[in-house]
Amino acid sequence: MPTAAIIVAAGRGTRAGDGPPKQWRKLGGRPVLAWTLDALRAGGLTRLVLVLHPDDMARAAALDLRDVTCVAGGTTRTASVRAALDALTTAPPGRVLIHDGARPFVSPRVIGDVIAALDDAPAAAPALAVVDALWRGAEGRVGEAVPRDGLYRAQTPQGFHFAPLLAAHTAWPGDAPDDVEITRAHGLRVALVPGCEENFKLTYPADFTRADALLQARTPQMTDIRLGNGYDVHRFGPGDGCWLCGVKVPHDRALQGHSDADVGMHALTDAIYGALAEGDIGRHFPPSDPQWKGAESHIFLRHALELAHARGYALSNCDVTLVCERPKIGPHADAMQAELARIMGVEIGRVSVKATTSERLGFTGREEGIAALATACLIADRGVGI
Repeated sequence: MPTAAIIVAAGRGTRAGDGPPKQWRKLGGRPVLAWTLDALRAGGLTRLVLVLHPDDMARAAALDLRDVTCVAGGTTRTASVRAALDALTTAPPGRVLIHDGARPFVSPRVIGDVIAALDDAPAAAPALAVVDALWRGAEGRVGEAVPRDGLYRAQTPQGFHFAPLLAAHTAWPGDAPDDVEITRAHGLRVALVPGCEENFKLTYPADFTRADALLQARTPQMTDIRLGNGYDVHRFGPGDGCWLCGVKVPHDRALQGHSDADVGMHALTDAIYGALAEGDIGRHFPPSDPQWKGAESHIFLRHALELAHARGYALSNCDVTLVCERPKIGPHADAMQAELARIMGVEIGRVSVKATTSERLGFTGREEGIAALATACLIADRGVGI
């Protein structure tokens, strides 16, 4: 039976202290939500509905959204879940899991247990038995003890058959702390499955310290390195110089293109997009869009770097090779290197620009145009912030 997952992430998370909403804070160099989405995918879920605050919709570009539908949430948790349920009605799943976006460490075992429990119950939820003594308190004083027998700490994802969950939400008059309360009020039986201590909800500043420690313990030697390659070609046409790697090089012709035709910068931009599995310049800046006609190529390069930073990566180094007979690149290579480093905000020693000829062979040998090849290396940057 098809199962979808709703990730509730429209809250403001004020208890987490200063900074962006907790679901967008960095954990191991990536937004918390990136880890949450990965955890759900690891549990076998491939249809995800991400509920975001309307002000946060643009932030979603920092996430891997290949199997995600983004939905604007409401003013309450219940309203946000209802918006996601409405989005699923176009092709209703048989089952749906509802998960807190600030629980990035849910395990495949917990997800699997919840789904399995739905074979015999209309709803299921993970929970942990309360083991600490419980007291009532008031005005800073300990009051009466509360028996802990039969008490549980609720976790997510909470799982439901889709049709009765939608009916329960439709009949519910207001807000609720979770969807178990709504379904129980509608007469549905909710099965309990074992939760997991690591499946805690990031709520207070100290929770992020705990989460960082847990992540480091899981991947003590892991370094995420990504490589990308780029290739571009532009033909010659009328003009008095060529824009190459951000520098205008005097020549008796110019390169032709929809933008400023900076072939070197285009190849480098595509290399960064490639390292991120984000296609090429045409995907992000379509040549059919007139607003990019004559655009300066540093716009494209900066966008690629900003996307890398948002994903938690920094540029380790890059290498650009220009292939042409003329103009001669050598006298301008240092200026190109410096300009690319300035545009990308990196040390000049991380940027290489060089040139070669094609020994008079092919279109570059006939001086019909210039080709460029580039390689970019991105490395996980745990210090990058949104």
